[in-house]
Amino acid sequence: MESNAKILIINPNKWGRGITHIWIASHTAVLRHNGHDVKLFDCTFYQDWTVNEVSFNTSNEMYKKSDYDKKISYQKNDIFSDLQSLINDYDPGFIFWSAISSHIHGEGEYVNIQYGYQLLDNIKTNAIKVAGGLQVTGQTDSIYDTFPDVDYFIGGESELVLNELVNCNLKDESIKEVKGLIYKSDDNKIISNPRQPIINDLDILPPYDYSIFEEKVFFRPYNGKVVKAVDYELSRGCLYACDYCVETVIQSYYGLHNVIPGSGTIANPKKYLRHKSAKRIFYEISTLHNEYGIELFRCQDTNFLTIHKGTLKELAELIDKSKMKIFLYIETRPEGINKLSLNLLKKLKVDGVGMGIELSTQEFREEKLRRYANQDKIINAFKMLREYGINRTAYNIIGLPEQDEDSILETIRFNQTLDPDNVTVAFYSPYIGTQQQKRGNELGYFNDYEYHVDSALRSLSQHSLVDLDKLSFYKSNFTNFVRNGIPKNIDQLSLK
Repeated sequence: MESNAKILIINPNKWGRGITHIWIASHTAVLRHNGHDVKLFDCTFYQDWTVNEVSFNTSNEMYKKSDYDKKISYQKNDIFSDLQSLINDYDPGFIFWSAISSHIHGEGEYVNIQYGYQLLDNIKTNAIKVAGGLQVTGQTDSIYDTFPDVDYFIGGESELVLNELVNCNLKDESIKEVKGLIYKSDDNKIISNPRQPIINDLDILPPYDYSIFEEKVFFRPYNGKVVKAVDYELSRGCLYACDYCVETVIQSYYGLHNVIPGSGTIANPKKYLRHKSAKRIFYEISTLHNEYGIELFRCQDTNFLTIHKGTLKELAELIDKSKMKIFLYIETRPEGINKLSLNLLKKLKVDGVGMGIELSTQEFREEKLRRYANQDKIINAFKMLREYGINRTAYNIIGLPEQDEDSILETIRFNQTLDPDNVTVAFYSPYIGTQQQKRGNELGYFNDYEYHVDSALRSLSQHSLVDLDKLSFYKSNFTNFVRNGIPKNIDQLSLK
């Protein structure tokens, strides 16, 4: 038996723009560190596969116009033929195409498993097919009902589990002890091994390997410019348990079910919140900057300001002394915005902060979404960020179960009060395993399982409270209405 394996990772990204999925970099690092060979088949720039998400979100004014299309080119080859040719030439022992990391908020992460599965449907290969990710983690008991032709599924964090599976296969050892695996026995019974422990120390993972990506994947439109960027994680986990968020699916997988009433936070958050050391973060950032020319680090941490303050202060000192010409974009919540944290963000070279508004009514957020974000704190956070010269992006959602048209209009007005530098709006997506998904199913908004879920591109709502045409109208015009006001004849416009 050969001493190492060949693993083909597939990135089934359909957004048509560069995304350095963190799970690809982390899994590649672990596998290569253990002597295995890894290749990536990236679907991003295949003309017959992707949609132009940059064009879509520039036309609706969520993105500023840029020269992004001049930096990249799309391939006209048939994607299935190219994938089959690569598999024939490379002859991988394993094909892997979906996993979780901190990068869970969008960017097609949720549907990786579905699109990878569809891509492989007519491909001939003897490779062992392995998939993980949010959908596996959210429905470990029924995942084979949706994707019957996968050899192994991995729930939860999968870097170490995948490597262990590969090693067992090479050594002809039993996989019964590989925690986190879901598979079929010889007599076609579904077996779920005990769940693996959470990765408490992220520093045990080797430095994430971004060399797996083509250079054009690093180009990113940002505030009207094109910069070299990566998606990056300093930490994993969130102490909040909002009913619509896939973070709750991961929390449940690791047994963190208890939520403190009135706060929306999980009990014992220290078991779930983890971060890399400051020295490790600085090593990765400086390597990416020096070797690949990365300027923008798009931090995908669910709540940046819950990272240990001592770690952030140490990192800020290292970055400050380095004189690197870099900047960070982070996501956090308004509760963490104050003078001390803002001074820290400035020293960390944070250029932009994204915060979830979701929708305008505090009562709806608390009662329907279990998201406790005080209205006054939101307003004050946006005001203070402006005073400190940090760009502010407001994240909004439309199409939530029980959200009516008046709620959408009120959300637009609330954004006018905040006056953010950037405004984004997403369609609500029914992420499997979340309380909001279950509620939406019970109320008749969505099917038990929804294909093609994508908060950037489409709504799948079946309810007439706000129909699909009207939702699409508000998605297309949301930013324009925030900037220029809601037209007096809005009723007539939204019916066209």
